[in-house]
Amino acid sequence: MAKASILIVEDDPEIRELVVFHLGRDGYTVLQAASGEEGLKLAAQSNPDVIVLDVMLPGMDGFEVLRRLKADTALRRIPVILTTAKGEDSDVVSGLELGADDYVTKPFSPKVLIARVRTALRRTVDLTTHPFGKETLVSLHDIVLDSARHEVTCGGKRVNLSATEFALLEFFMRNPGWVFSRSQILDAVKGRDYPVTDRAVDVQILSLRKKLEEFGEYVETVRGVGYRMKDPVSS
Repeated sequence: MAKASILIVEDDPEIRELVVFHLGRDGYTVLQAASGEEGLKLAAQSNPDVIVLDVMLPGMDGFEVLRRLKADTALRRIPVILTTAKGEDSDVVSGLELGADDYVTKPFSPKVLIARVRTALRRTVDLTTHPFGKETLVSLHDIVLDSARHEVTCGGKRVNLSATEFALLEFFMRNPGWVFSRSQILDAVKGRDYPVTDRAVDVQILSLRKKLEEFGEYVETVRGVGYRMKDPVSS
C-alpha cells in the first residue's frame, strides 16, 4: 500500500533536503517547493495529504500561503504543519487561527517532524471514518458539532476549525464537566507517541477559544490541573 504524499514548502535548501531525505526514507512520497507561489501551484496540481510549510518564506510568506490554501475549497481540508524560527506565542497563534493544524519550531528533529506528520494523517483518517453506533451530532451550550460532516456552529454561526481544534472540541464536548490534564488531552487527541510540550497544548486551546468567540468561555481552565468543558447541568 502506497504511503501518503507530503509537500514541503521551504526556501532553505539544506533544511528542505534534510526533510525530504528523512520523509522519503520513511516511505512517503515527497514533493518540494522553494517559494510560496510554487507551493500553491504544487498543492493544486498534486493535492498532497499533508503540507509542511515554512512561515518565513521570501515574497509570499507562509501565513499568506496558508490563507490561500484555506480559502480554496479543494485544498482547505489538507492538514498544514507550520515550521518557524520564531518562538513567540503570537506567531504560533496567528498560524493556528488561520487554520494550521500543528507547528514545529526550528531547529527541529526530523523524528519529531515525522511524528507530527503521522499524527496529522491519523487525524485526517479519524475524521473521515466513524464507527457504527457513534453519535455524530453533539450539542452543548448552543455549540453543535457534527463529526460526520466535520462542521461546528456556535449560536447557528458556522465556525471553521483545524483538524486539531475540531478534535479538541469534540473531546471536551463528549466529556462535559470532566477535568483533564494536558497529557490526558494529548493522549486522547494526538496519541501517546506525540512529542510536544505543555505550552503547545495551551496555545492550541487559546486558538480554539478565540475561534469560538464568546462560546470559548465554556472551555474552562482549572488552575494547576488542566481544562474542562463546562457542564450545562452545573451552569
